[in-house]
Amino acid sequence: MIKTDILIIGAGPTGLFTVFEAGLLKLKCHIIDALPQPGGQCSEIYPKKPIYDIPAYPEILAGDLVDRLMEQIKPFEPGFTLGERAETLDKQEDGSFIVTTNLGTQHHAPVVVIAGGLGSFEPRKPQIPNLDIYETKGVEYMIKDPEVYRDKKVVIAGGGDSALDWSIFLADVASEVHLVHRRNEFRGALDSVEKARELAQVGKIKLHTKAEVKELHGTDTLEAVVVKSIEEGVEPKYVETDYFIPLFGLSPKLGPIGSWGLEIEKNAIKVNNAKDYQTNIPGVFAIGDVNTYEGKLKLILSGFHEAAVMCQYAYQIINPDKRFVMKYTTVGGVEGFDGSKKEAKKEVVQSIV
Repeated sequence: MIKTDILIIGAGPTGLFTVFEAGLLKLKCHIIDALPQPGGQCSEIYPKKPIYDIPAYPEILAGDLVDRLMEQIKPFEPGFTLGERAETLDKQEDGSFIVTTNLGTQHHAPVVVIAGGLGSFEPRKPQIPNLDIYETKGVEYMIKDPEVYRDKKVVIAGGGDSALDWSIFLADVASEVHLVHRRNEFRGALDSVEKARELAQVGKIKLHTKAEVKELHGTDTLEAVVVKSIEEGVEPKYVETDYFIPLFGLSPKLGPIGSWGLEIEKNAIKVNNAKDYQTNIPGVFAIGDVNTYEGKLKLILSGFHEAAVMCQYAYQIINPDKRFVMKYTTVGGVEGFDGSKKEAKKEVVQSIV
């Protein structure tokens, strides 16, 4: 059984930053995540997409943000249980918890922090016959590494930011990019719509509007799709392609966490934001996009703030007989569990008398 001070469910940015804030309080953390690597959505869904609202970073790629966070928490030596889903939560007589994963790995901690973003994600799949046959054989629901599509033919379906952004990006990577949308109007940012139309005018993106992908063809792997107009009298188009990427969004699901007895509102966990982001179960906190309260902003920086506040109250649960006096890192420095220490240089003032 794995024992720790704070058990974090979710290895996204908020969960990772929790390790740092807990480390400042000399609290050890262990993280569970169903994904095979840390980073949550930033690693799994859009590692190459830029983020613009992280303090001190005018622009940073989502994957790079995860790398920086991993570097920041390294001195605090967090443990990881990756590729496993937190399945059950059992409260013990002493108030602590045992969390067991779908593979049977047990974790014991006095404090549990749910930082699972919006929960687990399932792609919204188009209703196309034999779609499942080509999954991982040419049909993909997210783009992790754009280089996979280097000099390949790609068909993207969708009308939102993801479909537009990736079509624009892959225009300089793939040999052909087709963008299929069932309407003339797109739902993405205006500059992205304009950029996509400009690329279409010079032939770098082939636009198919008022149309849908209705058929997939191929022997062992995907070889072509059939694009049909939603208007009558228009002949279907047979489009040869190596990849079909439907980007219709992801459906968030709380999964097993939803059956833990937590107070749920609109697929999110209600917390006490006036104090500590604790749930209706004492000792269980929820931070980041997975929680909800009046005035909630689903931003990464909001999750960072919630992590800092939550750790102060978690310390009191773990050390009820100790009084913690907060010190700024500029004063106390950062002392890692690995023996490392970062601190400002102290100037020596010598008397002139």
